[in-house]
Amino acid sequence: MTSQAVDSDLSARVTRSALAADGTVTNLWGFHQWFADYTADDWSRVSEIPFSGLTGWRFEETTGNLVHDSGRFFSVQGLRVRSEQGPIRAWSQPIIVQPEVGVLGILVKEFNGVLHCLMQAKMEPGNHNGIQLSPTVQATRSNYTGVHGGKPVPYLEYFRSPLSHHVLADVLHSEQGSWFHRKRNRNMIVEVAEDVEPLPGFHWLSIGQLYELLRTDDLVNMDARTVLSCLPFAGRGLADTHACGGDAFRTALMRSLSEDEATLHTTRHVRSWITDARVRFEVDATLIGLDDVRGWQRSADRISHETGLFFDVMAVDVRTGNREVGGWTQPMIHARDLGVVAFLVQRIGGVLHALVNVKAEPGFVDVVELAPTVQCTPQNYKALPPEAYPPFLDEVLDAPADSVRFDTTLSEEGGRFFRTRSRYMIVEVPPDRDLAVPHDFRWVTMRQLASLLRHSHYVNVQARSLTACLHSLIRQPERC
Repeated sequence: MTSQAVDSDLSARVTRSALAADGTVTNLWGFHQWFADYTADDWSRVSEIPFSGLTGWRFEETTGNLVHDSGRFFSVQGLRVRSEQGPIRAWSQPIIVQPEVGVLGILVKEFNGVLHCLMQAKMEPGNHNGIQLSPTVQATRSNYTGVHGGKPVPYLEYFRSPLSHHVLADVLHSEQGSWFHRKRNRNMIVEVAEDVEPLPGFHWLSIGQLYELLRTDDLVNMDARTVLSCLPFAGRGLADTHACGGDAFRTALMRSLSEDEATLHTTRHVRSWITDARVRFEVDATLIGLDDVRGWQRSADRISHETGLFFDVMAVDVRTGNREVGGWTQPMIHARDLGVVAFLVQRIGGVLHALVNVKAEPGFVDVVELAPTVQCTPQNYKALPPEAYPPFLDEVLDAPADSVRFDTTLSEEGGRFFRTRSRYMIVEVPPDRDLAVPHDFRWVTMRQLASLLRHSHYVNVQARSLTACLHSLIRQPERC
């Protein structure tokens, strides 16, 4: 079988699992019962503490940086940013520095011809609701090499030696470039044929079931969403082989995933546009001591901006019975307000396109990555000049209800961000509307996003989450 035929067969299997009426291991009712029972047994406690309550962490005398005694895990340092673009040309801020590459991996296996994902019900200290669905493996290098002295990470062996199995996806992707300095994780999907017994806290779910669960607030965590976005979805003739009962939107979405459908811009054009932005956007982001950050104030339990906006650095004490270690303390970032992350989508020639933005964030490795149409915290613009107000934000927030295709509040990464959440939205623009698009925005299809997702540093984490959400809409409003 040729590699093209293998890819086509894989896309067909992924699509079949996404469209399956239900999983073959359990139905969603059974999953919710299992999840409710598991969370009811969780006695984890997360308490906000002053910085003096941190164990194993200290502020360095020379820099003010917040560091771990082991020199591992992560640190909170300062970042000085200068840019030639945008209304804000210079600022400084705290930022998380975590040079380690973590592993985010989902194990998949066919049951009765339907692909299923082994998901973990995982407690993270930043989750406002305690436990959320995470990938099979979600671990930093410090965690899986045992720096914390805790238990081994379950199922890690499938991702440490992936070439002995069927690797469906394996790519380095960035984390939040506004809060992490050059942070990357290895996003992996590995298929196995042998029996894999789910340990306590793990559950097999079909892709379609996960897509249904994405509609529940704060259930599928950020790490699971970014890995799900890497599923090799795009194939040929999907709209023909998977009829959607006359639903024009879902048919347009299927055509958007198909490799043989027209696009407004060629993929070569899109990649050149991104490269051009990386040349045009001049961003100088330099690590500095936390004591040298201007406009931020440190109290006994917070490092906050003088306006009371943006985010805080704070600390927590964690006690739990379902992690590799039973308790620890750590710093975290706490966003002050709810974010808005949204795609505008439009049917162009009967093919659904999403409006993406080349966005510079100071923590990115390569200056800019593709971001959603809107990615912001609206409350923050009280302290910024009017020209900083995001394009299309009002278009999203004022959209009529019948044009909102997806609207769910989802948590950001719970290992470093404390109860930080965003409203994830997909809003459809009528096909006959001519929307004025600035130069730093482009319409792309889902197939083009899938192509870019195979490479590092092209699609940011918010856009990857939204890509998974957009894929989930092939099941709405009623199953094919």
